[in-house]
Formats: sequence, C-alpha cells, structure tokens
Amino acid sequence: MKYRLLLACAVALPSIPSGTGAIAQTTNNAPKAAAEKRTGPANRPWLDRSLTADARTELILKEMSLAEKLKLTFGYFPTKADWQRTDTKNWVFPKGGLPDSAGFVPGNERLGIPGQWLTDAGVGVASQRTATPRLRTSLPSGIATAASWDPALAQAGGAMIGNEAFLSGFNVLLAGGMNLMREPRNGRNFEYGGEDPLLAGIITGHAIRGIQSQHVISTMKHFAFNGQETNRFTMDHRIGEQAARQSDLLAFEIAHEVGRPGSVMCAYNRVNGFYACENDWLLNRVLKQSFGFKGYVMTDWGAGHSTTQAANAGLDQESGWAFDRSPYFADALREAVNNGYVSTARATDMARRILHPMFAVGAFDTRVQGDRSTTIDYAAHALVTRTAAEQGMVLLKNRPGLLPLAATARTILMIGSHADQGVLSGGGSSQVYPHGGPVNGITVPDEYPNAFPGPKLYHPSAPLKALQARTSATVRYLDGKDVKAAVAAARTADVVILFGEQWTAESIDAPDLSLPDRQDALIDAVAQANRNTVVVLETGGPVLMPWLSKVGAVLEAWYPGTSGGEAIARVLTGEVNPSGRLPVTFPASVAQLPRPVIEGDVKLDADAHPMGNYDIEGAAVGYKWFEKTGAKPLFPFGYGLSYTTFTMRGLRVAKNGGAVTATFTVRNSGLRDGKATAQLYVAGKGWEAPRRLGGFQKVDLKAGAEQTVTVPIDIRTLSTFDTASQKWVMASKDFSISLSDSAATSFEKVDFSM
Repeated sequence: MKYRLLLACAVALPSIPSGTGAIAQTTNNAPKAAAEKRTGPANRPWLDRSLTADARTELILKEMSLAEKLKLTFGYFPTKADWQRTDTKNWVFPKGGLPDSAGFVPGNERLGIPGQWLTDAGVGVASQRTATPRLRTSLPSGIATAASWDPALAQAGGAMIGNEAFLSGFNVLLAGGMNLMREPRNGRNFEYGGEDPLLAGIITGHAIRGIQSQHVISTMKHFAFNGQETNRFTMDHRIGEQAARQSDLLAFEIAHEVGRPGSVMCAYNRVNGFYACENDWLLNRVLKQSFGFKGYVMTDWGAGHSTTQAANAGLDQESGWAFDRSPYFADALREAVNNGYVSTARATDMARRILHPMFAVGAFDTRVQGDRSTTIDYAAHALVTRTAAEQGMVLLKNRPGLLPLAATARTILMIGSHADQGVLSGGGSSQVYPHGGPVNGITVPDEYPNAFPGPKLYHPSAPLKALQARTSATVRYLDGKDVKAAVAAARTADVVILFGEQWTAESIDAPDLSLPDRQDALIDAVAQANRNTVVVLETGGPVLMPWLSKVGAVLEAWYPGTSGGEAIARVLTGEVNPSGRLPVTFPASVAQLPRPVIEGDVKLDADAHPMGNYDIEGAAVGYKWFEKTGAKPLFPFGYGLSYTTFTMRGLRVAKNGGAVTATFTVRNSGLRDGKATAQLYVAGKGWEAPRRLGGFQKVDLKAGAEQTVTVPIDIRTLSTFDTASQKWVMASKDFSISLSDSAATSFEKVDFSM
C-alpha cells in the first residue's frame, strides 16, 4: 500500500512507501489586529495576496528609495571562521545572519521586506564545518536523482529539502545544480544532472519546482559552462554560440521552463573571454532576453570582479561578502548609479528582479521564523530520500541467479568502504551533516580533516546492519586493507559484496577515472577467489572497471544519502527491483574523451588566464560524442538492468501542428514487478551527432502487465539554433525516432516528415 507525499501547494508527486507523512507546513499568516491597521494592505498594498507577483513588485518599488533598492543587491557570508575574522577587508558578522550558513541579505522593516537567509545546497540543508554543525536529511547526489529518470521523484525530493530549509530558517536554497558532464573527472559531477540537456533540464527543473513549493527560492546554477574544478576561478571556456545553445544552455533553458527558479547563480569561470558574472551575452541576451528569466542573478561566492561592467552585463546581486576582492555592489555601486555609469532604471530593475521571486514563492506571506528544526519530520524525510536512492541505483551487471541475493546463501562477506558504519557522500559546500549521527556529524574518522572541501563524510546508514536485518545468512565485514585476508575470507563465503568508493568534491578534480587507493587490485583479487562477487560502487560519476569480466554483478549506488545503507540492502535482497538508468556514459578509457588530459594546470596562480576549448565536441556531449566518433563505451548512456524483463513495441508518431508525439506499448514480460525507462532517440540531418534524446518515460508495471504511453518530443531536439535569427529552426524535414532502452539500442524505428 502506498501514500502520496502531501504538500501545501498541489503538485504531482510520486508514490512513496507507506509511513511517509506529510511535509510539515507552518505559516505566519495571522498578524495582530493593531499591526494589521499599521502595516496591512491598506498602508502596504504590496501585501495584498490577491494581487499578482508582478503587481505587488511594482507597488513596493514605487515606495523605495534608491538606497533601499541597492541594499537588496549586496549579501554577506555569516561565519565565525578565523579566515574571515583575520581578513583585512574589515569584515564583521552580519546582524541578523544565521551562524555557519551560506549568506544573508538584510530586509527592510519600514517596507516589510523579509531578509534573505541563504543555505547550501543541492541535496539538503548544508552547514559550515564546526564542532556542532546543522544536522539534516540528505538526498542522494544529484547524479543519482538524474539516474532515476523520474521527474516526480525529483520534485518530491526538492519539496523535502525545501521544507527542511524553511524550518531551519532559510528562504533561499542554493540548489538547482545542472552543469552538463563534459569532463567525467569533474569533482562536482555528483551535484549535477548528467550529460544530456533534456534529461538534466527536466529533472533539475522539477527539483526546483519542489523546492519553491515550500516558499523557498531555488537557485539554478552554475551559469554556465562550469565543467571542471581545475582552474575553476579563471578558466576561459571557448564555445560557439550554436553549440552552446544546443547543449549546456538548452539544459538551463528547459530547467527554467519547468521550474521557474527565482534565482540563477553565475559561475566562476570565463566564457568566450568574459567572466560568467559579467558576461552580457550569457546574462542579458541569453538568460534574460531569450529565456525570459524574471528573477535575479547572484554571484557564486567569490565570482564577482567588477561593479559597473557586472551590473550593466546583468548581475543583480553580489553574494557572500567578503569572498570577492572588493565589495563591488556596496558603496561602489551606489556611486556608479549616482555618476550615471549604471542607470537608475537598471538599479530599479535589479531590485525588481530580487523582489519578484520573493512574492512569487510566498516569502512575503509565509515567512521563515528562525530555526524550528525540532518540528522536522525526519522519519518521513528519511523515507523520501531512501526512495530516491533506490530508484537511482543502476544495476550494471548481473550474472543470472546472483542478484537478488538468493535465500540459499548461508555466508556473506562484506568488504570495504566503511560499509559497517555508513555510506559515502560528496564533499564541498553541498555537504549535509547527517541527522541521527554524532553531534559533529562525523560517523567515520575523517580522512580529509584539515581543510575545504573536507570533511570526507559518511552518512550513518550502514549497509552491513541493513543487510543483516534482511537475511538469515551470516554476514561478516572486513575493511579490505589486508588483501590476503580478504582473499582468504572470500574463498569461504557463498557471496562477497565488495564496496568500491571514489570520493569527489568541490574544488578538486579526480586525477583519473580509476578507483583510488588500489581498490581495483583488491576487487580483482577477491573476484578471482570467489566468482560470486558483487561490487557496489559509491562514486561521484563514471569509473573504469578493469575487473568487470571477473565479477558476478555490479551495482552503481552513487552517493545514496541519509538512508543509503537501507536502500542498498533493499535492492540487493530484491525488496526493491532496481530501475535506475545511467544519466552519463561510462567510458572504457580516458583516451575516448574529447580531452584525454584535463585542460589547465593546478599550479597556475590566481591571476592566470588558462584556455579551454569546448568547440572540440561542441554540442556533441557524452553519448553524442561516442556515437559520432564510433567509440564503444564501457556502459552507454541510458543503460541499466532489472530483475525482470521488458518488451517495447508498436511505435507510432503523430503530428499536430508543430507538436510531435510518440506512442508505444511497454510490457513487463518477466516474473517480478518493475519499472522500465523507455527512451526515444531522434535522428535528422545537420546536427552535432547522429542521434539525440527526444523524450523519455518511466513506466511502473506489475509482472505480466502492459501499458500504452504517449510521450511528447521536445521540438528543439528536432531543430538547430540559428544564430542569425536567434530561433530554433529545422535543418531538414525528414526524421526518424528510435524506441530504445539505452543510447546503444533500438527496438523499433519510425521515419516521418514534418
């Protein structure tokens, strides 16, 4: 039996397991009668909820002085860290800021404008590293959510972390990361939505929609082409306009259409010669004019470089002072407006863009009231994140009869990655310290203890304990540090479950695609000792698998979040049928990549200007590059196995004006209930690669059942972006659609003409 996650505003959300309660919603909608006479709609008409966000914004702008407008454009970083206190920038802790949070922008008591309290990040309410950080629920990594191919699941997860942000006193959540995976070694790939613009845009857009349903502004980031951490502050990525619009910018465009984020965070890097946060083409011409974005652009922390140029190029708010070299949007911006270098109309527009989403998401009407985290329903939220983890895990290999774990297995050996204590998470500003663990959030002794992006943290959801609770077999654990001992123990076990991990984090890229610390050698040795070896991977992205032919099964669990150990055990035992599909291509070697060596150099100083060439692949990112070059990957985009089997047939294409839909039937032809992910790839002429993902649908089917589904094809996937007219146009009239379950397969193909 299943219940639906209930939200204060009606949104379509996925079915999740029994026991998940409603996301708590607390309002502050009953001011005292006397206060209403002084401050209510009669004297403050912008507080009239019957008006549109547009109307309310214009009403309040009429009452604001220039100084009050500009006050909204400058944000502070609330911290007690020594590096801020001893800095020469005369930084002081902002009055009203929440300790150890990401940012604070003061409100306006005279006009009733609430402050903006900002928190990282994409998988939950993060905290700065302290002895007593905030302890909250963590979703699986962003790439794991993308691997679910389930927009409703992404929206439910967004609503959950949005609710925890709201009840923690925050009304801006720096979540909505979605840079396309151009570089598989990128340290922040785990935060993002994969390599395809349609999938990443839809999944991230629904996560944004979920966050903002909780009266919290979501921040789409990092705009744009923030594809690596090496030289991330200075790298200049070069790319042609058409390729840009058909790849990374298309992902942002789709996410904007789906989620309508209140904010966009511009990136650290340069794009075509200009820093992203003072890039007129990116911010004004693409984002605000072409996309029609009505919200505000904030800097990443330390991504500001100027006052006049940035303001005129489309930047609306400087974040996290004192990360930048100067307080560009403080006194300097006021002087620039007074001198006419930045127009008063532009200053008003900056304030308008900041205020509009505050009205739109209800931040004026349903106000945060400080830290009320004791009212968070952590048990319900643990089920939300467990469901997300289960649906995002990808079964990459399974020798028949090995998984799900058979009841005949009497001895199971579990090895490695602290699986007796918890599951790994990614590092950096998105780090969520786990509720339910030690007061400092550190379950396993920290292996990256001295500086950012540490700590290396594990959520206290132990796969060992979860599996022991689900099987009558004897389950024992070894840490794997002694390879000979692991091999000897493996010879006597019926099944070995070996955990391989790859910790990735903000500010550092992985040196290669191999598992670190000689884990490949451990897996190889154990697999030779016991052919019933199951490898469970906790990684931030693709990894190489030189031992693949020797192991019996491989499960990609990513960074599975707060309830990850439970989720892994439920998939291994068959309580849950794995249904995740890869949102990225797993290369067979780095030689197959557009850039076998990461561009830039970690030894360059902060004033260097390294160059990156995204025109190598252009819009042919990921599976498109592999199909274009004929390279065979280790595992293709969209790939994933199940404990049941599916057939797909009867593909038909219908056209209605300029709209295209594909209809087909999916049948569960196996003996277990399961979920299939039907993928539709379109082919035409004049494109960056032979095929593009044009649409997809996840279908939940009982054993033996079938369902006919109709999927819309995004018309932009049949088009190219014409830079002269600034419009999407069709290069030809003849196309084909393939019905597939990965980028490497095709069940049926239909040709059609527009």
